[in-house]
Amino acid sequence: MKKKILLTTATVVILLAAVLTAGSFYLVNFALVDANRHRDSNFNRAMTNYPELRPWIDSLKAEGALSDTFVVMPTGERAHALYARSTKAHGATAVLVHGYTDNATSMLMIARIYNRYMNYNILLPDLHGHGQSYGKDIQMGWKDRLDVMHWIDIAPGIFRTPADSMRLVVHGISMGAATTMCVSGEQTPKYVKCFVEDCGYTSVWDEFAHELKGRFSLPEFPLLYTASWVVQMKYGWSFSEASPLKQVAKCNKPMLFIHGDNDTYVPTTMVYPLYEAKSQPKQLWIAPGSKHALSYRDHKSEYIRKVTEFVSKWNGAENWKLRGES
Repeated sequence: MKKKILLTTATVVILLAAVLTAGSFYLVNFALVDANRHRDSNFNRAMTNYPELRPWIDSLKAEGALSDTFVVMPTGERAHALYARSTKAHGATAVLVHGYTDNATSMLMIARIYNRYMNYNILLPDLHGHGQSYGKDIQMGWKDRLDVMHWIDIAPGIFRTPADSMRLVVHGISMGAATTMCVSGEQTPKYVKCFVEDCGYTSVWDEFAHELKGRFSLPEFPLLYTASWVVQMKYGWSFSEASPLKQVAKCNKPMLFIHGDNDTYVPTTMVYPLYEAKSQPKQLWIAPGSKHALSYRDHKSEYIRKVTEFVSKWNGAENWKLRGES
């Protein structure tokens, strides 16, 4: 009888372990491998969503100012970025980081703020596994921070500007905002002057726990624990270590926090502990009524004003002005 009970118990445990393992691999593949991504650098999607981009992009193309570049990362992987030089930049440069499953072109509306209104050079990388950059897995901003730091390091060469003349801001949206905050906690060059994060999450663990509950009505235990272990084994990082909250607490450079007050994808509540963790200087803007990553779309003039005023204060930018456009 005892042998039968032990056998039954062992069978149940093995079945549960198999189900949990299968569920963990499914979750990892669903979120980090199989997620549909916009791989091309076609500008049409961006211009359809934001028609004001067309004349600006056409003028950049006419001037031959908008270019592509491919570089080899320290990991040996090939990475892609869009960039445009401004003859009036005098070293002022914006590195603009896109969100989950997007690519560089999804940041063109933000690039327009810096290039058209503030006369900045702009650099828009495709993160690992996105756009034309190498990779199949999404790194959720954690290992991406190392790639963005490499783009920051080579920016003086791309824009033919001595490092001691460069003044650089990093601005990200959604996963790009998480990446930006993860970068902010590292040792960055002196020419990195400030950061702008728009609707980033506190940690990958928190975001996945939120999605697990919302999409699948499942608690974080045990699946999130085992899925994080799978990611550690396959990709060398874990959900818990990928923490913009911990990183931003180490940042001593200025940061502007932006979040829509109707964001349910990365809940608005996440911005408050992030803001509290960050030491001064800092600024917070909650965009009224905006859902996830739509603060610019809903409040164009105010978004432009908030960004230009903040960045100009801390990045030493000059000669920018709003032109009365939405």
